[in-house]
Amino acid sequence: MTDKKQIGAVLVVGGGISGMQSALDLAEAGYRVYLVEKKPAIGGTMARLDKTFPTNDCAMCTMSPKLVDVGRHLNIEIITGAELVGLEGEPGNFKAKVLQQARCVSLDKCIGCGACAEACPVKVEDDFDGGLGKRKAIYKLYAQATPNAYAVDKSKCLKIKNPKACGKCIKACPAGAIDHSMADTELELAVGAVILSPGFEPMDGNLREEFGWGRFPNVLTSLQFERLLSASGPTMGHLVRPSDHVEPKRIAFIQCVGSRDSAKGNHYCSAVCCMYATKHAIIAQEHEPGLQTKIFYMDVRAYGKDFEKYYDRARLQHGVQYEKAMVSTVKEDPATHNLIIRYRNADGSFSEEEFDMVILSVGLKPASSNAKLARACGIELDEYGFCQTSEFIPGQTSRSGVFASGAFCAPKDIPETVVDASAAAANASRLLSAVRGTLSKVKEYPPERDITQEEPRVGVFVCNCGINIGSVVRVPEVAQFAANLPGVVHSEEFLFSCSQDSIEKIKERINQHKLNRVVVASCTPRTHAPLFMSSLKEAGLNPYLFEQANIREHASWVHRDQPDAATEKAKDLVKMAVAKVKLLKPVYTSFMDINRRALVIGGGVAGMTAALNLADQGFKVILVEKNDKLGGNALEVKYTMKGSDPAQLVNRLVQEVQKHPGIELNLNSTVKEVSGYLGNYQTTLNTPGGDRPVEHGVVIIATGAEAAATTEYLYGQHPGVLTQRELEHRLASTGLGKARNIVMIQCVGSRNSERPYCSRICCYSAVKNALKIKEQNPEANIFILYRDVRTYGFYEKYYAEARKKGVVFVRYTLEQPPKAEADGDKLKVIVTDHILKRELQLDTDLLVLSTGVIPAQGTETLSQIFKVSLNADGYFLEAHMKLRPVDFAADGLYLCGLAHSPKLIEESIAQANAAAIRATTLLSKDKLESLGNVAMVNPKWCKGCGLCVQACPYGARVLNELTGVAEVLDVLCQGCGACVATCPSGACQQKGFEKGQIIAMLDASNS
Repeated sequence: MTDKKQIGAVLVVGGGISGMQSALDLAEAGYRVYLVEKKPAIGGTMARLDKTFPTNDCAMCTMSPKLVDVGRHLNIEIITGAELVGLEGEPGNFKAKVLQQARCVSLDKCIGCGACAEACPVKVEDDFDGGLGKRKAIYKLYAQATPNAYAVDKSKCLKIKNPKACGKCIKACPAGAIDHSMADTELELAVGAVILSPGFEPMDGNLREEFGWGRFPNVLTSLQFERLLSASGPTMGHLVRPSDHVEPKRIAFIQCVGSRDSAKGNHYCSAVCCMYATKHAIIAQEHEPGLQTKIFYMDVRAYGKDFEKYYDRARLQHGVQYEKAMVSTVKEDPATHNLIIRYRNADGSFSEEEFDMVILSVGLKPASSNAKLARACGIELDEYGFCQTSEFIPGQTSRSGVFASGAFCAPKDIPETVVDASAAAANASRLLSAVRGTLSKVKEYPPERDITQEEPRVGVFVCNCGINIGSVVRVPEVAQFAANLPGVVHSEEFLFSCSQDSIEKIKERINQHKLNRVVVASCTPRTHAPLFMSSLKEAGLNPYLFEQANIREHASWVHRDQPDAATEKAKDLVKMAVAKVKLLKPVYTSFMDINRRALVIGGGVAGMTAALNLADQGFKVILVEKNDKLGGNALEVKYTMKGSDPAQLVNRLVQEVQKHPGIELNLNSTVKEVSGYLGNYQTTLNTPGGDRPVEHGVVIIATGAEAAATTEYLYGQHPGVLTQRELEHRLASTGLGKARNIVMIQCVGSRNSERPYCSRICCYSAVKNALKIKEQNPEANIFILYRDVRTYGFYEKYYAEARKKGVVFVRYTLEQPPKAEADGDKLKVIVTDHILKRELQLDTDLLVLSTGVIPAQGTETLSQIFKVSLNADGYFLEAHMKLRPVDFAADGLYLCGLAHSPKLIEESIAQANAAAIRATTLLSKDKLESLGNVAMVNPKWCKGCGLCVQACPYGARVLNELTGVAEVLDVLCQGCGACVATCPSGACQQKGFEKGQIIAMLDASNS
């Protein structure tokens, strides 16, 4: 490599959720980011979704803050309608050529009013809605699009085809933003690294012509159905059949269309289809109570965190039917447009059923532009057309300095995509850490307006939240009600108040109407209040002159079938918010220094990876491992399905950790206690040399998990019964000797009432070990007794390979589990075969149990020490399952690896790198800002009783020995209010929640 100067900028290709996450992480870590997106707006596939599983959160509600953050970030430049066409240079110093198609609309001038689209005479099928709706030749990609501007579809525009024709949009545009003569431009960007995240494309519904997609109007693909359910879709969320716009009574879902299909599709599993079909069935029933839904499947692959519970809820609470069957044909009744499905049952017999609609769960395929992008970047693709990456260096392409993430690498769900995105950002930051901050800008706000002498002038903004609120609460009525409240000078409704155009309108209204207080009636302030408060600050108001009324969770969701009651309650909530906001006073925060050291707890692959990433970026790391050596669970893994050697990985990581000058290693050590706060923690370690205090700014918890113990199926009673881990050890050392007959039982101790989750790795391990047995002894007889085979993603091909080599898979049910019996040294397993409809007796030399994964010992203790939550299964609970998978709810605390949930080594590595960049976004800051809504004490009323000191869980209260008065340490206070509730004299109050403000709310609710 030459000595060319490194460049502190990164090019991110692809503006979906993956590209946005990479861009935000890098921008917050101190880099300049160019975000290139080929469509007119960022958002990707997630922008097309109605809800996300397994929480059923509104996709746009959760993603909107990220859209706004990306659109408003000073260090992110969005380049839409563009593609990367060339890349020259070396890691740290690239020249990227980007071709940007003419938009024919000026982003600087367009105000997003839509007058041009209204005037345009050309209607075309809307690809965003899967062809179910229409749009104009000049259009905005979707309602909340970022950038919030229109674009001309040059292939459809009449004036592009004939400069003398039409031009109605030009006449209609009040801002003079449209210019059909705009030319394509080629940009040359100087960057230090490149991240590729162009996403995927849905497979074609016509891969299975016998299912009638494109011929029968009521046969839709999954993404089309998603748009049909969406409030911003072609029917505004009203679930009706395309043929006659009648509400359906029965809907069928056909799985694996284009996936797991070597004849007409792809060998691999698309990893997400089982769960999105389950989601669709549940959400469709919410739209149409009484609707019957049936899913035709091969295996239900609910392998992710909380997926199994979601699947159980669908079956047991919502009545979704799951039929293990192979669908052969779909025919249409021409008189009714109903659809008749013919399918083969598990026992080989055939059945027919009639449905109103059929939804094809199409898989994920590589984007059609992948080959062109790979040539431009000089990288390799895999056998399917996805990006080729290394198993133990996930996200690293075949070209140094070029990283990949998300569905560009393989079919993935949103959490894995977000993890990949952050991991890619971490690796780019690792490469460019020496030039961090050299090209970044600091955000400046206008001077704050002094409102202390002004009478309250309140603006109220009421959100429809798509149909989340608007389908139940009569939003226009609530907005009109608010307009007549005392002190309110402006009231307005939005489709989505958190979208970028709505945020800009709020800022405009603040200045236009001289507002000095703002109320937003929408969803939960837990996720969206920071966004709205930032908007106030940008408009020159103190951000704490804001109140949010939650009319989604507190009104529309809990009164779904009571629109009148929900509307009246929404009015009350708005009235209470207005009463409080009029009494709010400006609140000011303080700034504090940050300790730029990280504490990483756990010395397995995840912990070592996170520690090395941070240390390579120049941050000091304290690595704590409770055992006497590093390596964790990876020490027990002897080989992977793909043929990699985990021992080599572990040895490399251990050597790098031990010799790294930036890592302080503490073996045989545990965390005893912690005090302090974000950016300035003091932790006591219990080490062989005694208790030792350490100081640090952030924490990454990577404490792993454990193999579940069992006493089932004669384990511990018969020498021929062993676990998959024990089998793997034997295969890697002595082999199986004379053993020729092997039976494996899956889901031992998992997916039951005691552990209602899938351990994710068990099917993988069984197939992996079965193939290893066949490699050592091709004549071995292997039976795998399973409930569902969950070899998701590219691991599907190994499942197919196992079947091809003679491994026999026999399905059993939870209600009829296998039985194991011993007769001296001999073993036999009895299982009911649902195809043959009879019991099978399998004489075996070895019985191998897939016993699953459980949380590590000490997890609960650690959760109490750091005051973080666990989920019902005992794993650490992330801040948001989809979009914050490695963050805890409290800033400065992160998690990764098996401590989060069961996963494979490569997934743990990706999550560890993701946790590292999330920590970097804080460690790279010069200062940290304290909370504003902290507690305060009126010294005249304080009696010095000390109850508040005892009540504070954060150590933020002390008694001044000289005055005898309680004091608040602002930087420690988390605004929980425990001290306020405890104080018997009323001396303790909380900023933004003072007694008079709360009483005003209560008075308003009773008026």
